[in-house]
Amino acid sequence: MKKIIPLLAIIIAFASNKSVAQKTKAHINHLAIYVVDLKKSDWFYKEVIGLDTIPEPFHDGKHTWLAIGPGSSLHVIEGAKAKIEHFKNNHICFSVPSVEKFVEILSKNNLTWEDLIGKKNSITNRVDGVKQIWLQDPDGYWIEINDAKD
Repeated sequence: MKKIIPLLAIIIAFASNKSVAQKTKAHINHLAIYVVDLKKSDWFYKEVIGLDTIPEPFHDGKHTWLAIGPGSSLHVIEGAKAKIEHFKNNHICFSVPSVEKFVEILSKNNLTWEDLIGKKNSITNRVDGVKQIWLQDPDGYWIEINDAKD
């Protein structure tokens, strides 16, 4: 019995300590992609996708930080030796008010897109009503664009 009481005291102390008793809720801080040509990627993510730059601490000409949501950023880092193949299931998704309007931007810039199964210049209509397209950035990273509201 004497051994049980100190053990119970330890368990109660840990259980009452919120930092031990509760899991920390994580949130996304940033994504990073490694690219061959920072200028091409900058143009793509700013002019085509429509992201805004945010301050980055390096100031070395090899990094661009872009806002992708409240408290979240995309870090584009130059230095990759060559483009590599990326799989569509490993992608970044951005929501826009209108997929059709976004397609106009792609067409104006002579960029290609496809639907989920790979049919060129087509839009996927999901069963939940969300429209989506897929395209690749200058380094071949897959980007999904959809019109999901949340």
